[in-house]
Amino acid sequence: MTALIDPEKFKNPDVTAKGERRARVVFNALETLWFNTGSLCNIECENCYILSSPTADHFVYLSPEDMAPYLDEVDEIAEGPIEIAFTGGEPYMNPDIFRLSEMALERGHSLLILTNAMKPLMRPRVQKGVIDLNKRFPGKMTLRVSLDHFSEKGHDAERGAGSFAAGVAGMNWLTENGVALNIAGRAMFSEDEATDRAGYGALIAKQGWDIDAMDPAQLILFPEMDEKVDVPEITSKCWGILDVSPNAMMCSSSRMVVRRKGDGRACVLACTLLWDDEQFETGKTLTKSLEPVALNHPHCAKFCVLGGASCSA
Repeated sequence: MTALIDPEKFKNPDVTAKGERRARVVFNALETLWFNTGSLCNIECENCYILSSPTADHFVYLSPEDMAPYLDEVDEIAEGPIEIAFTGGEPYMNPDIFRLSEMALERGHSLLILTNAMKPLMRPRVQKGVIDLNKRFPGKMTLRVSLDHFSEKGHDAERGAGSFAAGVAGMNWLTENGVALNIAGRAMFSEDEATDRAGYGALIAKQGWDIDAMDPAQLILFPEMDEKVDVPEITSKCWGILDVSPNAMMCSSSRMVVRRKGDGRACVLACTLLWDDEQFETGKTLTKSLEPVALNHPHCAKFCVLGGASCSA
């Protein structure tokens, strides 16, 4: 992990550097269960949240056998269908992606798949599988495409030359085939949200995508996460001071299943973003992972509490 500007911060899960009681988030109700399908990706971004790349294998491909027990637990924990979400890496590189998708959809859950909409998606076999699932489970599957900026220059600076054109082509193909889409973008420090939404809105209109840029559930703008930028620790008093509810935090309603390289079985993480910090690995089963989560990481402060971001709609 990158060294913090203030190394005294985020050391103790119970108290802050100033000795104040650290904020915790109590699990409320399961709304989204994330599955990391594997850390391999067809590209390597400049600032990947989870260090995915064409050689990154810290998370191995998730198998149907890995996934099945967690879906059984969902049936026990949740009061009805929830959102099942796949992230990576690039999910469409997992050879079992369509069986994994079927397993979620067959149980009545909605399915969200994060993708860069590039070459892995555009292979004929994968295109055929996407069309098939969308026809068999109408209205139940959404693809969230990572489009870091509304300009080719901004997006390609993060993902490499040609990635914007490839992603736009993938989104056009998905639109032509009636697949529901939304966009995950990155809020750039030099722009405000209104500028970003207007820029994406112009791109969406030009391409004819069925996405509302003003809807934060259809265009999700994530703040940057840089551990070299100093952020305040969140105390238990901050909820009232900031007028933010702990129930709005991702870890009150979601968990992520991963399988680490060399591990005999999958495990559960409290957060989709804090994948390399052992204090956020909450157990091997979903049932045992629902203890309160101490906000003992700078990303908890910047991304969730202060940034107001969520990986779920």
